[in-house]
Amino acid sequence: YGFINTCLKSLVVEKYGEETWGKLRLQAGVQDSFLTFEVYKDEITMQLVDKACKILGVPADMVLREFGEYFFEFCKRSGYDHMLRTLGGNLYEFIENLDALHSYLSLSYQAILFVFGFPQEMNAPSFRVEKNEDGSMHLHYYSDRRGLCHIVPGIIGAAALDFFNIEISMEIVNQTEEEERTGKKEHIVFLVTQNPVFSYKERHKFSSSPQYLAGSENQIENQLNEEDLEKAKNTVRDRGNSVCPVKKSHWKTIRGIITLGKGKLLKGFDPVYPKSLWIDTKTFCNGLPFHLVFDKELRVKQAGVSIQKIVPGLQTTGICLDHYFSIVHPEVPFTISSIQKFINSQFVFQTRREMMPESWKQRPMLELRGQMIWMESLQCMLYLCSPLLRTLHELEERQMHIADIAPHDVTRDLILLNQQRLAEMELSNQLERKKEELRILSKHLEEEKKKTEALLYAMLPQHVANQLKEGKRVEAGEFKECTILFSDVVTFTNICAQCEPIQIVLMLNSMYLRFDRLTTVHDVYKVETIGDAYMVVGGVPVPVPTHAERVANFALGMIIAAKGVQNPVSGNPIQIRVGIHTGPVLAGVVGEKMPRYCLFGDTVNIASRMESHGVPSKIHLSSSAYQCLKYKNFEMSERGEIEVKGKGKMHTYFLIRNKTATENEIMGRP
Repeated sequence: YGFINTCLKSLVVEKYGEETWGKLRLQAGVQDSFLTFEVYKDEITMQLVDKACKILGVPADMVLREFGEYFFEFCKRSGYDHMLRTLGGNLYEFIENLDALHSYLSLSYQAILFVFGFPQEMNAPSFRVEKNEDGSMHLHYYSDRRGLCHIVPGIIGAAALDFFNIEISMEIVNQTEEEERTGKKEHIVFLVTQNPVFSYKERHKFSSSPQYLAGSENQIENQLNEEDLEKAKNTVRDRGNSVCPVKKSHWKTIRGIITLGKGKLLKGFDPVYPKSLWIDTKTFCNGLPFHLVFDKELRVKQAGVSIQKIVPGLQTTGICLDHYFSIVHPEVPFTISSIQKFINSQFVFQTRREMMPESWKQRPMLELRGQMIWMESLQCMLYLCSPLLRTLHELEERQMHIADIAPHDVTRDLILLNQQRLAEMELSNQLERKKEELRILSKHLEEEKKKTEALLYAMLPQHVANQLKEGKRVEAGEFKECTILFSDVVTFTNICAQCEPIQIVLMLNSMYLRFDRLTTVHDVYKVETIGDAYMVVGGVPVPVPTHAERVANFALGMIIAAKGVQNPVSGNPIQIRVGIHTGPVLAGVVGEKMPRYCLFGDTVNIASRMESHGVPSKIHLSSSAYQCLKYKNFEMSERGEIEVKGKGKMHTYFLIRNKTATENEIMGRP
């Protein structure tokens, strides 16, 4: 279920970070989130565990043990805390009732799966525990999922410490293929040894209390008569079957049998039984309508009236029980020895279709759930059970009624309560699905937002675009010194007259893609393109002292890049003119529809004149641009005085090359 994978994700994110989880899920090829009641393939969980071992560099058994410890805490945080605490008063009882918890949870999980159209069963692991004389236990773990047994020490260890304040160690003493059971594939036997530990609160309580200070043991011992103490200890030992199989200290035993502050021994409980059973057979069979008594050969000796009504064959004394029922859980052979071995487990019987009356053969088979009690004096087994029904729908499918279930049987309440709980779970599942849909939509929205921002930042400087997005007015800014470049294609008008429009578009696109890449390489700002004219600026919108060098290197790259663009008329490389000028400008956003970040001032005009009065395949510099580059490792040649339209005579120069940079560095090649 998604609950398991969600827990695994939470563990990785909490302990190793979101980045590690992202890397892990990508390598495992799984989605980012999981729905609690959704059924997922086991391969997904196994793949996540395998990739986690490789990424974290940790052995599988350590990863699984850590997951087991975290899974216990995750279950507590998810609302199962009280349910887990009430399983038993000690670790033995806790483990003994784990299968009962799985059985209860399967009621909801299987029902919710049915509601959403999934036929799968909740295939949970199974546990069986045996006490040893030395106080240790043997824990038998059965599962059809191989390789996950190391989760068990993590879960059981965390539960023992949290619920019972004891530390345990667990080691595998046997690992075999399934022998005792029929459906499970793996059988692991753990040896569980326990040592009591005191919590900080408990230690503080005893250490701060006057009667538990050093030497208090002697005071208590003097207050007790040795005979009474021995009798009390024997009483507690006799009741040891219900006590956690932990070796208690001498003084912890004393504290367990004394009423604090009174010094009186607590009396043990001895049940009283009548000399004869005060209930007749008819009342017993009516009062417990779902029960069975059978002997070692599985011959039915007695059956409740409701079972007889559903399975008429049971009215025949001495028939074999396994002819009419099969054992669904635990998955063991239908023999008295197997049943005795798992007698502490809940047993689920299912009617055999071929033995049912004709009226039942078209309905789902009835399942019974209950406990086995061995009656030594009669050498018979008593099966006290109830119909295993999860919802009103299942009750109706079997054409049964609430009245068919005994009034004292909590199955009545369970069906009604579970019906309400299923409605809540269905609503929760729908909310979870909507939440996941919103998360995916939000993720897609964020991706589209990034695309929109990237497009916006390509048109306007980032800080200007952000101000416009926030609805702020962008004030014009004055830049005391920057370097502006203009370029155009030589004989562009003639080329346009002799070519198809699409050829012009392809030529300009090829050229501008090369130039745009160079703006990133040299960190200059592309202002605009008009036809074949290309305009960039250095030092705007972010002032930098190296604006002239950046634009100069960009211009050298333009000349090289243009050689790779073909003239559609002649087939030869195109030629461009480049002009550069340095000076002050005013910059700001113009317009509301398709706003542009524009530059204003005489510097723009002079830069444009440098381009228009330039020479093909040459970089034309004004005297101010020359002065900025004079001592910057650039080779330049003097052109002399020329007549510039609207400006009169101007002294200009040509930029030849960068003395220290290679062509690859100019072009941004590796």
